[in-house]
This record gives sequence, C-alpha cells and structure tokens, in this order.
Amino acid sequence: MGISDYALLAVRASPAAKTEYVFVCVMLCSQGDGKGFGMAKSTTMTVRLKPEVSDKLEVLARDMKRSKAYLASEAIEAYVDVNSWQIAHIKEALEEDRADRPGISHEEVVEWMNSWGTGHER
Repeated sequence: MGISDYALLAVRASPAAKTEYVFVCVMLCSQGDGKGFGMAKSTTMTVRLKPEVSDKLEVLARDMKRSKAYLASEAIEAYVDVNSWQIAHIKEALEEDRADRPGISHEEVVEWMNSWGTGHER
C-alpha cells in the first residue's frame, strides 16, 4: 500500500483506527528525504486566525478540494518569497548608499521623469 492508500483509509477510519493510519502515513512521509513519495520535508506550526478568516479559508479549501493546511502553507510560502526578495533588495540598496559610490542626483531623476511621454524621453 502506498501513502495515498493509507491517507484514504485514515479519512474513512473510525477515530480509534485513525491514529494507526496517521502514524503509518507519518512514518512513510518521514523515511529518507521524502522524495520517494513525492513529498518534501515539512514542519508543523500553529497559526492564530481571526474567526472570519478561518471561515473564509474553510470555504476556499472546500471549493478548491484542498486542505486548509495546504492553502495556508502556499500563502505563507508566497508571502515569505515576496518579502524576502523585497528585504534583500532594500538591504542591497542601503549597502550601496553607505558605500559612498556616486549615485544619481535627485535633480537628474526629476529631469528623467519629466521626459516620460515626450518626444525626447530618456
């Protein structure tokens, strides 16, 4: 039996049997690097949500036929990716500024912006 078989059994099992199936799924997922089962390693965390956000997440998960945990994980991953990129570029710009390298003056930027949409745009 593969992991998806155990997961399906866990969903349909009695409360007492669910523990056993979940344990088997966890064991299968955590063996090796998890790549053999098409699953990456992950960690578990608890998140507090406003009740209305939780309700919306529940509806969205049902409509998308995904778990709330899956949708939350995807949203957190996207948030971390975007904000990590932004913070890295802000830090890079601040380091550049502190390096006393010649930059572009405010007047040059204003002149450039004023050229937008004209016949002599730079």
